[in-house]
Formats: sequence, structure tokens, C-alpha cells
Amino acid sequence: MTQIRKKLFVVFGTRPEAIKLFPVVRALSSTPGLAVTTCVTAQHRGLLDQVLAIAGLTPDIDLDLMTPGQSLDALTARLLTGIGSALDSARPDRVIVQGDTATAMVGALAAYYRKIPISHVEAGLRSGDIYQPWPEEVNRRIVAPIADQHFAPTDTAAEALRAENIPPASIHVTGNTVIDALLATRERIAADPSLAAGLDSIAHRFAGKRIVLVTTHRRENFGGGMSAIADALRRIAARPDVAILFPVHPNPNVVSVMDAALGDQPNIARIDPLDYPHFIRALGLAHLVLSDSGGVQEEAPALGKPVLVMRETTERPEGIAAGTARLVGTDAERIVREVGRLLDDGDAYAAMARAHNPFGDGHAATRIADIIRAGFDPG
Repeated sequence: MTQIRKKLFVVFGTRPEAIKLFPVVRALSSTPGLAVTTCVTAQHRGLLDQVLAIAGLTPDIDLDLMTPGQSLDALTARLLTGIGSALDSARPDRVIVQGDTATAMVGALAAYYRKIPISHVEAGLRSGDIYQPWPEEVNRRIVAPIADQHFAPTDTAAEALRAENIPPASIHVTGNTVIDALLATRERIAADPSLAAGLDSIAHRFAGKRIVLVTTHRRENFGGGMSAIADALRRIAARPDVAILFPVHPNPNVVSVMDAALGDQPNIARIDPLDYPHFIRALGLAHLVLSDSGGVQEEAPALGKPVLVMRETTERPEGIAAGTARLVGTDAERIVREVGRLLDDGDAYAAMARAHNPFGDGHAATRIADIIRAGFDPG
């Protein structure tokens, strides 16, 4: 019987983190010699719980720190004291954070204050603009110099870390764990279609139309950007051959704008946020994706769906270079024009749909678990 030697503390708080970390938690939990404690901050309570349920993951620690209308500084303060207290109780040998959220940044900082080594999953993504995406770009940059294991999803991300003088031996190109999660969930849906049957009525309602899947929630798009996006959606939905499927993020800065601009147009289905299996099915139903999300830029290409990115910059330039994604910003005219091009130009659509997905092969979590285990016993 293998004796547990090292304790790991995995902390996350949002839906994207949960999606990208549940394969890692599973891989670590099945690795001999490791004990895993999971801690959620519930930075996004409802959206997080959806993923925990489908992943069959019950957190060991639930800090439940979300409050309505929370400011970034108040959230950061609560995260720092909450995660710090949990670390003092758990006394782990290593802390694992993911991506670019406030939870990831503060989790790393709290670990650093206790001189606990830090592993950063999805390290090295850079847009080059500290306000795009905001505040995520800076969150990532804060984690980098204090982590000692950097799991870069791509060679481009690894090169960005080396350019910041991160020690090359600490950087490991693993692929992105979101592809692990997507492929595993797609297999589950194929085996049990009831997991995503909630979209049956949408599929029937929009049969014969080309579906544009929309997600938008970036802070930097609140205000004028969100209004322009709403105007573009209204104009796109006026086409008789198109339908828009829009799981609306619950943030009031999104909901209020979309309510005012879109009303009850028959070609637009504004629905509650989807759990992960239903979102994967929505990607499958979509003809193309219009999004300001980071993760969708990785997920959609894995299913051959072109992505138009409603941002001025992206920390995932690999998708742009590969041709799977295109930056379109938040100008309504440009969004309408670029969507129309993909709808009306078969060659342009095929070029994006056939492009290579640069983000992973579905085995990133296993690589990460092996590296973490080896780090405790390099001999």
C-alpha cells in the first residue's frame, strides 16, 4: 500500500476554473503518493456549482465568498484572508491554481506568504495590454514570478514566460486541460444524451436555420461595448436564415443591456447560463460562435466551429495564427460584417472550420499530474 507523502491544495472559484481543473483533480487523485484537498471560493456561485455537479466533485472546503455587486478590491481582501485561513488549516506541500481569476492570483499570493510552492495551470497567456482582458491580464502576470511550476498550454505561452525570465526548467508545455474536459464530456453526452436534452426544444425551434452561439461577459466590454454587441445581435437576428442562441451571463451589466436592446425577437433565444454538457451540445449545434470569452476560443475549434472574438486583443494568439479565430472587437458594424462573411462565403467559413486546433490533445491533466509527482521525488 502506497503511503501518502505529499499534500496538494487545489483552489478555484469560477466556472472556467472548475472546468479546466476537474481533469487535473481526477488525475492527481489517482496518482500514488499524493493527497488532494480541493478548496472553492465560489467567486461565481451558481455557475461554479453547475460544473461541480456534472464533474461529481464535492469540494473539501467551500469558502462561499461571493456577494452581490462585489468590487474587485473587496473581493481580493476576502479571498486573501479566506484562502489564507484555509491554507493555515490544511498545511499543504503545494498549491495549485488555474488561469487568470482573482482566486488564482490571490491563491498564489496567499501561498507565497506562507512559502508554499505554487503550480500554475494554463500559465503564460499574454495579450500584452494590462487592460485587455481586465483584470485578468495582470492576474496572470502576478502569479508568474511566484510560481515554481508553470504548465503552459502551448509553445507560444511557454515562450512568453521565458521572455519574462521565468526559469526554463520550471516551464512545461502540457496542452490545455479544457480540451481534456471537453472531450470527456462529449463522450459522456454521446453515451447518455439526456445529459444535454434540455436543448432539444431549441434544436427543434431553430431547425433549418444556422445558429450563432453567443457568449459575452468581459468587464472591459461593460457599457458602450456591450451596447454595441447588443445592436449587432439585433441586426444579425433580422436575417431569416439565422438564429441566435445566447446563454446570458447573470451579471447585471450584461442582462440589463440585452433586455433593453433585444426584447423578444423570435430569432433570438436568450436563455439562462448552461451547465457544461449543455454548453458542449450548444457548440455542436452552432454554425459559428461569437464570443468575448477566453475559454471558448479553445473549445470551439476542437469541434470545428469558427470563433469571432469580440475583443481588441487576445491572450490566445495561437487561435488567430491557426485561423480558427478572428478578432472583431465590439464595433457593431464590424461584427455584423464579419458574421455575414462567414454566413455568405462558404470558402471563408470552410477555411476557419478546417483550421488546426492548437490547444491540446486531451491528455494535459495526466502530464500535469506526472510532473507534479516527479517534482516531489525527482530521483
